[in-house]
Amino acid sequence: MEAKKILLIEDDEVLRENTQEILELARYEVFTAENGKEGVAKAHEVLPDLIICDIMMPVLDGYGVIHLLNKDPHTSGIPFIFLSAKSEKSDVRKGMALGADDYLTKPFEETDLLAAIEGRLKRSEILRQDYDTSIEGLDLFIENIQEISGLKNLYKDRKPRSFKKKETVYYEGDRAHHLFFLSKGKVRCYKIHEDGKEYTTSSVNEVEFFGHLPIMEDRPYQDFSEAMEESEICRIPRDDFEEILRKDREVGNAFIKLLTNNLYEKERKLLSLAYDTVRKRTADALLELKERFGKEQETDEFGIEISRNDLASMVGTATESVIRTLGDFKEEGLVKVEGKRIHILDESGLKSIW
Repeated sequence: MEAKKILLIEDDEVLRENTQEILELARYEVFTAENGKEGVAKAHEVLPDLIICDIMMPVLDGYGVIHLLNKDPHTSGIPFIFLSAKSEKSDVRKGMALGADDYLTKPFEETDLLAAIEGRLKRSEILRQDYDTSIEGLDLFIENIQEISGLKNLYKDRKPRSFKKKETVYYEGDRAHHLFFLSKGKVRCYKIHEDGKEYTTSSVNEVEFFGHLPIMEDRPYQDFSEAMEESEICRIPRDDFEEILRKDREVGNAFIKLLTNNLYEKERKLLSLAYDTVRKRTADALLELKERFGKEQETDEFGIEISRNDLASMVGTATESVIRTLGDFKEEGLVKVEGKRIHILDESGLKSIW
């Protein structure tokens, strides 16, 4: 069996060499880097199976390393263990919020290090497996994640429900109780104008998930859904879906990959919706608007006129939450608000929100 590749990013030469020796004795192929910048380059070069990274380093610290690696789809899924002499809870929380899988405090025991690595590699092997977008693939995924996590009794009723042509799947205004998987047939989502005319908002093809956005945004359905032909639909209870996302972030990430069929941009947005704070999502939405429309403006200070409802739709939250967040940003000197127009005053400040 081919040796697993581990990248060790550590600026302390003695610790780096000692840890490398321990890992090589455990039959791992080890690559090293003495600072964060070099580590990011090495990660892209060798695509390791796991990364061990110090936090406090020259040139680029560990937080910067994981931030840059998470922006690249080729490196974003690599298991990441922080290694640091710092043990304050705030550092642990920040590392985990950025996507770290584990956190070891120096000095560490050899057995603790190896156990952490073995555990993370086993989880990674299961979670990075390519699951078919099918009933069988969904069942296998659920069974595997129950094996490696504390999640139990998920999705107990797995028998697809049959829907006749034109039969309603859900109604506008209903609370979102299920995540749906269309195993057979075709479904359309539509809205009804005040004059009674219908217009289709989206269509769902065979072996696609739907109905997850209202759950993640904690809002009722904003359209109707009906079967366009004889269809079979699996229904995952809302509570099970939320437990997968919230209780084990690594498992949640893998489920989102299955939801999006590995479409990176769609996956990135769902991950943000699942795990980022409203503050960060609002900041990212403003920065996205600047990226999209800023080049059209001649002034250095970017401003855009956008309704709070439209901004809330981008952020994936209630309009009231966006209004409160903009008020906070205004008090912090990050933005200036003039009616519907929002001016970005401190772009770097918005980028630093997490």
